[in-house]
Amino acid sequence: MTALLRYQTGLLLRSQRWLAPLLLYAAFVGVGVNPGEPVLGALGFAAAALLPVTAWSVRICLTQEPPAARSVVAAAAGRDRAHLAALVTGTALPVLVGAVAVLAVTALCDRRGVTALAAATAGLLAAVACALTGAAVGALTSRPFLGAAGWSLAALVLGSLLGLVTTGSPAKHAVTALITGSRTATAEPPWLGCVGALLLAVAAAAFACRATARLE
Repeated sequence: MTALLRYQTGLLLRSQRWLAPLLLYAAFVGVGVNPGEPVLGALGFAAAALLPVTAWSVRICLTQEPPAARSVVAAAAGRDRAHLAALVTGTALPVLVGAVAVLAVTALCDRRGVTALAAATAGLLAAVACALTGAAVGALTSRPFLGAAGWSLAALVLGSLLGLVTTGSPAKHAVTALITGSRTATAEPPWLGCVGALLLAVAAAAFACRATARLE
């Protein structure tokens, strides 16, 4: 698996296709977060922006290989393992960028009533919850389920929106916890949202890998 992850990461970095979701996230955070505003609300916004960005990043990694190269890798390592490596690679970059954003927002925003450690912990958990929810959306809106780019992108946008507004969504739970904490000046770490997102991402990845092995 380590070799597959290095291969997928090398493909992603050399293609420079990671720049688009990264710039989108930077634009979201740059426009939506103002230095000096309440830290928990700002962290909620930064975490929420990770959901569509991660979904996009996952889709990029799932579609970046030419069909011939994908067949060679699948023959050598198995289609399910190759697919899983692409999913993990597409999720790792947004999580890393989101962690950096959380630390920056914690340092720049108003932490009155909230310690830096409590704010950063809550922000990191919310960022992971949103990123993993986005990874599940990306896994279910790309190959092998949707091959056409237009339908795939439309489903990705719709799935990202539903992930942020649907009752019961782990991402919504995590973001709502931060927004509520901003009003009461209490940083309650959204553990439930993070665990729920992890379970959702694992289930989506397992389903996508099994479908890849059977359908492609």
